[in-house]
Amino acid sequence: MKNTTPQVVTIAGSDSGGGAGIQADLKTFQARHVFGMSIVIALTAQNTLGVQASLPIPCEFIDAQFASLAADFKIQAAKTGMLADQEHVAAVVKNLKQYNFGPLVVDPVMIAKGGHPLLAEDAIQLIKEELLPLAAVVTPNLPEAEVLISQAIKTEADMMTAAKLLQAMGVKNVIIKGGHKAGEHAADYVLLETGERFWMSAPRIFTENTHGTGDTFSSCIVAELAKGAQMRDAIITAKAFIQGAIQEGIFVGHGHGPTNHWAALSEDIYIEKVE
Repeated sequence: MKNTTPQVVTIAGSDSGGGAGIQADLKTFQARHVFGMSIVIALTAQNTLGVQASLPIPCEFIDAQFASLAADFKIQAAKTGMLADQEHVAAVVKNLKQYNFGPLVVDPVMIAKGGHPLLAEDAIQLIKEELLPLAAVVTPNLPEAEVLISQAIKTEADMMTAAKLLQAMGVKNVIIKGGHKAGEHAADYVLLETGERFWMSAPRIFTENTHGTGDTFSSCIVAELAKGAQMRDAIITAKAFIQGAIQEGIFVGHGHGPTNHWAALSEDIYIEKVE
């Protein structure tokens, strides 16, 4: 009976404030009934008002964390979040090539809600060339997607083009999150490896309590994949999970508060297939 429970890992930065990063990932894993583990890439001194300081972990210790988990657990899906800089991206890529942790979800975290940079500019090219080809799915928001493709994204057509360009970099499935775009609905564009394309939309909720939304969304995909869900279903469940986490808000701190990881899945999700 050993190692029969679905197991997942987050490879990311720690949020001392508990709303984003590894802490948000672990809360999501628990809510979605998988056993979550973590490989810490960086520490942050952080609250709902912003990131006050960050401290990358020595790469030798990152290697040790990977080796320790691989020696004991049966990890069935993984995700990356904050990766700090070029040296740490390289360390993560090296270990992901060495150990099979199942399908990889890449959340290309670059900037915190308060504007603090979480990824050095010199790491971006390495992510594009080395990390994305290892990914089963990438989940950038609009500003992150713009950086990855070196183009502005203003329209829905631009989002669709961005997804094609990212897929051409070697990542199998792409989600361009549209939360930064104005409008009554938050619409995300999904391009699957099979060629299927669709929009996921939900009513926009006007609240400041959106800290950690990207982490929560991507870690829900990880959890669903580890349980055996198809990619399409995992993505739609993640949209329902993050919508519910925002809808059923909690009130913590004085700034951009966290989402509610114990909320129920939202039913206000609309899928529109692109022919």
